[in-house]
Amino acid sequence: MADIKYKRVLLKLSGEAFGGEKDFGIDVSALARVARQIKQVVEMGVAVAIVVGGGNIWRGQEAEANGMERVTADYAGMLATVINALALQDVLEREGVDTRTQSS
Repeated sequence: MADIKYKRVLLKLSGEAFGGEKDFGIDVSALARVARQIKQVVEMGVAVAIVVGGGNIWRGQEAEANGMERVTADYAGMLATVINALALQDVLEREGVDTRTQSS
């Protein structure tokens, strides 16, 4: 096994990565490809923390520009990130990767 430079990494996944070929929503096959790549890194002994975005589901700036209250738009964006985190958790666990979804 190759020497690994970092024992722990933080991976930021844009919400657009969840959409795959689609312009909106979640493409489970695209997520499965990402999950397999993450699994390879985990199997090397690297602890991986993942931060996800929600832009594939919600764009708060667009909602605000169309008259939605900024705070409400921000809350909706936070929920979109949790939806993406749960979708990623599902495909990672199907790959055998132990996961935890956390939100603050």
